[in-house]
Amino acid sequence: MTPLLQLFILIPLIGFLISLLIPGKKETLISWTAFTVVGLHFGTFLVFVIYWLLHNHPTLNLKDIVVFKTEGYEFLVDFCFDKITAVYLFVGAFLTFLVTVYSRYYLHREAGYKRFFNTILFFYLGYNIAIFAGNFETLFIGWEILGICSFLLIAFYRDRYLPVKNAIKVFSVYRIGDVGLILAMWMAHHLWHLNITFLQLRNDELVHSELETHSLIGVFISLMILVTAAVKSAQLPFSSWLPRAMEGPTPSSAIFYGSLSVHMGVFLLLRTFELWEHQTSVRILIAILGLSTSIVATLIARVQSSVKSQIAYSSISQIGLIFIEVACGFEKLALFHFAGNAFLRTYQLLVSPSVVSYLIREQFYNFIPRKQTIEDSFPKKIEYSFYTLSLKEWNLDLFLNSILWNPIKFLGRRLDFLTIKRLLLLFIPAYIIGLITLYTKPTIPSEIHEYLPTFFSFIGLIMVFKAFTERKSIVLSWMLIIMNHFWIALAVSFNENFEYSQVHLYLSGVIVAGIIGYICLLKLQSAEKDLDLNQFYGHSYEHPKLAFIFLLSCLGLAGFPITPTFIGEDVIFTHVHEDQAILAFFTALSLIINGIVLIKMYARIFLGPHIKTYHETPYKSS
Repeated sequence: MTPLLQLFILIPLIGFLISLLIPGKKETLISWTAFTVVGLHFGTFLVFVIYWLLHNHPTLNLKDIVVFKTEGYEFLVDFCFDKITAVYLFVGAFLTFLVTVYSRYYLHREAGYKRFFNTILFFYLGYNIAIFAGNFETLFIGWEILGICSFLLIAFYRDRYLPVKNAIKVFSVYRIGDVGLILAMWMAHHLWHLNITFLQLRNDELVHSELETHSLIGVFISLMILVTAAVKSAQLPFSSWLPRAMEGPTPSSAIFYGSLSVHMGVFLLLRTFELWEHQTSVRILIAILGLSTSIVATLIARVQSSVKSQIAYSSISQIGLIFIEVACGFEKLALFHFAGNAFLRTYQLLVSPSVVSYLIREQFYNFIPRKQTIEDSFPKKIEYSFYTLSLKEWNLDLFLNSILWNPIKFLGRRLDFLTIKRLLLLFIPAYIIGLITLYTKPTIPSEIHEYLPTFFSFIGLIMVFKAFTERKSIVLSWMLIIMNHFWIALAVSFNENFEYSQVHLYLSGVIVAGIIGYICLLKLQSAEKDLDLNQFYGHSYEHPKLAFIFLLSCLGLAGFPITPTFIGEDVIFTHVHEDQAILAFFTALSLIINGIVLIKMYARIFLGPHIKTYHETPYKSS
């Protein structure tokens, strides 16, 4: 029974690869391929789950592929199947099947017809990897695939301004969650000194014996998991990204932000429940977060003028209640609530265009005055204050900007003196000096050696801050990202004696992706003379192949699964010690921000309204 778990990954993977080879003009073949793949997957699951239930529904675990192995570390792809996976797979397979059927007609003759179904199948692959994941590394692979698919589907109408802008916003918030997951993986490795699986978390002797003596580390891991779950499920203070994600086509909004992707935070909490179930403070925090999100999201939903936004905030409110159920240990109730919310929101989003049309017509003939609500019993000042706050969505965007993005922009703008020439004159010699000190470590005083890794990672962080705010030179921003990776590799290399082949694996992906992306930029600059990062250019319209290659380069440089950069990032994090919190934070922050910078570069160069006036300019909003 256990080897059959591979089928649930192979079917969507093969379907996705086949869909890439079908010409874009053959709509019927594209849609039937997606329809057949998802239907076959759903049918296989139904047969498998009946057989599994008849055999007393055992928990299955499959150690599938050892991707990379060194002394003291093993990067392995691990799959498991239990009742949590079964519920998520049933809901995911059934709803993806329905949305695939719906999309065949909804997107008929749409310019991005093939692109949509390619992305849906890629999303379905990532979703299956995530829910079948048996350890954090495998989960992170699926997690990253879901993130990039979100960006591509929100920016589906890539010749419009708002979808592309909101896609960047959503992806940027997603990357905050990635920081939490990376730091949780890092500390979990140092706590148990192995690549711990989710099934091993159910071993009380293994888990709680360590947590009793390292309670603060256990709380840190749990809080990082909570941050990741809150971001993915749009809980406070990250709730504002979900309505922005509704700029994509209605089917993708239904399957992503109504049903599947938005509930992955709940899945993460359920999967790691045994880790934090005895940490009362964490459980209280999860419940408070869920309750406050539910109240605030309900208030915002009641004043929304857009039906999609109203559904989005209603879904956030229900997920807040599911967080409370998980915190209380009601696993079965949380799974049942997830399934009900997913089906309801998918239905609401798919029928929303028809409902809006009906209500607009109906209001002229059957006007019904607004009924008295509970808010009418409040004093008017309080009622109006809540109303104004809800209209402004409780200033959640402003809050995130003020505590996160604006400080990074402020620091980046202080580095405007950096040009390509100064970068070459100052930082390359500095890096060479750093390499010399690396190979002469025994001669360096221990007082200095202790601070060198943090210092070098800080230099890398400075570079990524500058790349985040760079607007004039595309080449400079690209070079800063590449050098950021090199400084990270240098910083971690100082930590302990290990085989430098691990660093070479990490940098090999950086170098290959960096060179390919640099060539793409040079070719584009030779064809389009004026090019910077001050606006959207929409060059994918005239250079689609170049746009695709550059996107792959950006993903390779950002450490997209399973590139050498991705594996290397995970490996080098194992050499960051548990007492080096600042180094771990600087490194994680660098890797996350450079992913945002790369996607923003791709979006500004290749997406948005075309800069040339002889192309049709669409309206700003969809």
